[in-house]
Amino acid sequence: MIRILFGVFTILHGLVHLLYLGQSARFFELKPGLTWPDGSWAISKFLGDESTRMLASVFMIIAALTFVMGGVGFLTKQTWWRLITIAAAVISSIVYLLLWDSSFESLADNGWVGIAINVAFIVAMVIFDWLKL
Repeated sequence: MIRILFGVFTILHGLVHLLYLGQSARFFELKPGLTWPDGSWAISKFLGDESTRMLASVFMIIAALTFVMGGVGFLTKQTWWRLITIAAAVISSIVYLLLWDSSFESLADNGWVGIAINVAFIVAMVIFDWLKL
């Protein structure tokens, strides 16, 4: 039962990145007035907001796909699932950190809940060596 819950949670965590894809590509607003990833402290100043949105969209697709692959790999007892899931968590965290607008007022809107989940994934798999097949 835990296997199914963790696998489904990993897949759903990946799919949440598609919501941020929709936000960055301006298909919709996750929240009225949310401008993420515009104003990124690390990227917008150099590339501008439009290029930042395009870059964010690409990386949200990569993060979503790798988390979904990791979840499916876990559910089907593949040996490679841990590496894919750790890579997804690292990629996702780095992207959200780079796309942060440096404001502490709306951390949840900038992906910080996702970063916390990613850190939990990494700690569980790497430090505590949990979730072995």
